[in-house]
Amino acid sequence: MILTHDNSVILVSGSSGFIGRRLCAYAAKNGHSIKAAVRSVDSHNISADALIVGDIGPDTDWSSALQGVDVIIHLAARVHVMKEASKYPLAEYRRVNVDETRNLALSAAKEGVKRFVFVSTIKVNGESTHKKPFEEKDPPAPADPYSISKWEAEQALLEVSFRTGLEIVILRPPLVYGPGVKGNLLALMKYVDKGYPLPFGKISNKRSFISLDNLVDALLTSATVPECAGMTFLVSDGHTLSTSDLVKIIARAMNRKTNLINIPEGLFSILGMVVPPLRPVIDRLTGSLVVDSSLFGHVTGWSPVQTVDEGIESMVSEYLRNK
Repeated sequence: MILTHDNSVILVSGSSGFIGRRLCAYAAKNGHSIKAAVRSVDSHNISADALIVGDIGPDTDWSSALQGVDVIIHLAARVHVMKEASKYPLAEYRRVNVDETRNLALSAAKEGVKRFVFVSTIKVNGESTHKKPFEEKDPPAPADPYSISKWEAEQALLEVSFRTGLEIVILRPPLVYGPGVKGNLLALMKYVDKGYPLPFGKISNKRSFISLDNLVDALLTSATVPECAGMTFLVSDGHTLSTSDLVKIIARAMNRKTNLINIPEGLFSILGMVVPPLRPVIDRLTGSLVVDSSLFGHVTGWSPVQTVDEGIESMVSEYLRNK
């Protein structure tokens, strides 16, 4: 764990979200001075001083919130929308993820903020890997509105840095798991808990993940280690899991029997062709996405603070307490 205490004041945007709440609590526990940008009073249930900024967008006034701030960790974003209502989803993603990010960075530079840590996504590199892991030097290949907007936000930040001298650090994490997780991982835990048969026994894919605590520790490292300035990093737990491995570890943490059925991987591909809306989910369950996160450790000396088993046990424990 690399936590450099230099009396810097860190502003966290998106502080009421899945990552933001954990980051604020973790940082406060480790002696960091944190300010939390929140949308409203109702969203203030976090371990930090709250600053109400309202709904964020390209016209948000950040000047008051940025007073006395040395570093920003920018988590706020428009993430995946399961039921997209907009006729122009890319425009909506760009409004928040690109225009708002640029606005905040320009405001930060104006107010004398030193560093801006941006949480992007591994999807900027692409949707899957085959013969080799993703690396920072690989050409970007974003394939959906969300990842396109994140890539464009990265470029906007580098432009602001060139114009103003604001230090930019970009992290591209893979899927984040931990206490309070939603989406597919929450659904998977429910299936395992209920003992449903899962058809992943023969899935031998490889996927990188990062636990919530590993990510927040990496973010604080990015905020405080001087050598990070101007760099983009891929970050992960440093281990890969197949879908069947993931099910087994969750089942073990729940003290449940693993109910895996051996179905040939080729049948999943056929199902994806027959039912196209299922293709993205099938690709995530059967495809590989591996990242090489060694550069971050080499530059900063960072290593994961939590093992995969510890991270999944923490996630499962929270689920069992609140189900």
